[in-house]
Amino acid sequence: MPLNTKVGDFLNKTGSSSNYGVKYWHHIIFWGVYFLFNTLRWSGIHDDFLYSLKTNLIGFPIHIILAYFNVYFLMPRFVFTQKYLLYTGYFIASLITMLLVKYNLTYYLAGTDVWPEGPVETTSLTLGYAVQTMIGEVYVVSFFTAIKLTIDWLRESSRINDLERRQLQTELRFLRSQVSPHFFFNTLNNIYSLTLEKSDKAPEVIIKLSELMRYLLYATKKRKQNLTSEIECIQNYIDLERIRFDDSLQIDMNISGELNKCKIAPMLLIPLVENCFKHGASKNIGKMHIDMHLEVSNGFMTFKIANTIPNATKSRDLPTRAGGIGLSNVKKRLELGYRPNDYDLTIFEEDNMFNVLLKLKVI
Repeated sequence: MPLNTKVGDFLNKTGSSSNYGVKYWHHIIFWGVYFLFNTLRWSGIHDDFLYSLKTNLIGFPIHIILAYFNVYFLMPRFVFTQKYLLYTGYFIASLITMLLVKYNLTYYLAGTDVWPEGPVETTSLTLGYAVQTMIGEVYVVSFFTAIKLTIDWLRESSRINDLERRQLQTELRFLRSQVSPHFFFNTLNNIYSLTLEKSDKAPEVIIKLSELMRYLLYATKKRKQNLTSEIECIQNYIDLERIRFDDSLQIDMNISGELNKCKIAPMLLIPLVENCFKHGASKNIGKMHIDMHLEVSNGFMTFKIANTIPNATKSRDLPTRAGGIGLSNVKKRLELGYRPNDYDLTIFEEDNMFNVLLKLKVI
């Protein structure tokens, strides 16, 4: 493999990412701009562009070698493993090595006065020259290291955020997948009850169920669904329950507002409606009342549903039905799918009615 290919692979590997990606040509641009800036700056200080060009041509390979040696060799092996004394020792040794290399190259290639900006002519390796040169190297290495660490931090933050987002999406899909089997379980129970009674309503229930299945199979795959589709699903579910309970159930529905452009997480309201039947109608002896209001205004949907609280004494003797997800599922899905300021869920009892009030941003 050619040398330039190996260098390109190394630079891409050490600085690439789907986010905040750093390619080899980014390194070239960075050092090229830095070299040009430094050459022009020192040419003004020395009042000698040619000398500044020579010294920077000598100094910049040393800057680059020391910077990459520190970032990609010393820090991973010693700083990230908390071997700070070894890191300090190796770093100082590398500075001294680079000092000797730079002094000799400058002396023989640029001029015998290796420190023109110094207080006196410097033709030997003095303490002042050594300290000044090493401080300059530390400055360059620190600047490059700060950029590298910042990019790494941004990349890691992006990776963590992406991982959290994927985990949330997975959890949301899991919660949505819980709703469908739970919903079908209760609906099939209704059909079972009708078949035991040999009711003529069973075919109608099966048709309604097929419509619900069609909606659930496709709606739950989407992050957001049209509010009108969700309302149609609720209406189908209520129609099924009306068939089952006949005249013992009174349902009042009131829907208003501009619904067409509104979006909502699929199957978010169904568990709230389902709870009214599961914990209200199915456990109540006598008349049962469910009151549902849905209104869209100023980009927010207000959904209130209430059911009669069953008589505890009478409901004790009724068989317990398996389930459920209900309110806990709705709460979790709201937490994962919406920002805190985009919804408000209130649950309370009032006038022998169990109430759930949800205000949700739908535009």
